[in-house]
Amino acid sequence: MYRQLSDPSTNCAVPSAVSGSDARHSECAQCAVRGRAICAALSPQEMEALDQATHAQTYAPGSTLVRAGESRHHVYTVTSGALRLVRTLADGRRQITGFVLPGDYVGLTETPQHRHDIEAIIDSRVCRTPITQMRQVRDRYPQLERKLLQRASMELAAAQDTGLLLARLQPSERLAHFLLRLAARSTQPGASGDTVALPMSRSDIADHLGLTVETVSRTFTKLRQQQLIALPQLHLVQILDYAALRSLAGETV
Repeated sequence: MYRQLSDPSTNCAVPSAVSGSDARHSECAQCAVRGRAICAALSPQEMEALDQATHAQTYAPGSTLVRAGESRHHVYTVTSGALRLVRTLADGRRQITGFVLPGDYVGLTETPQHRHDIEAIIDSRVCRTPITQMRQVRDRYPQLERKLLQRASMELAAAQDTGLLLARLQPSERLAHFLLRLAARSTQPGASGDTVALPMSRSDIADHLGLTVETVSRTFTKLRQQQLIALPQLHLVQILDYAALRSLAGETV
């Protein structure tokens, strides 16, 4: 189902010079996305409790972590790379319902089975926590519960935004909205000139926005010609004019 690049029993890439729980705690304390991940609400002691239940796994591009319909056993937190949530429609078409980026998690819902295939877009490192142990830690530490509720609210808002995108907006509006949401999830959004990583392909973006690949490519070119964005590389977009991009997306500046 996936190509294993690291030992799944290894806890969070422990450096060879350090061992035991101190090593696991040290690695998680130095995690680049700790401030954005669900463990950000925890004290060092509370983080240690969560860390004890967590294992790191590395997935190659195109690997499948789980498939739709499989029973849920783990919560997955991305520490590097990117995942996509994929549904196959009755007519065989692919729909990407969302992207999971560093600091995001997936799998903590009340449904007994996964509703999507979860696939790695690029080389991705994921911290995997058993749901039963996540629930135990969540019950012990109210701060984590509040953080999870906050994330759930954000996910609901994002799902509603996606519904609006598919129902009403034109291609340029859809792409503008998508880029703004992606920038908002980056580390330091808000100032013109921000460069945002696009780990997903144009095909992924098309399947997320309900467009063809050709339309996505033309719309990127249109936004670049209007000097709203620059495209220094295939997988990078530089936002040059936030105000104009927000106006195009129908957002309040």
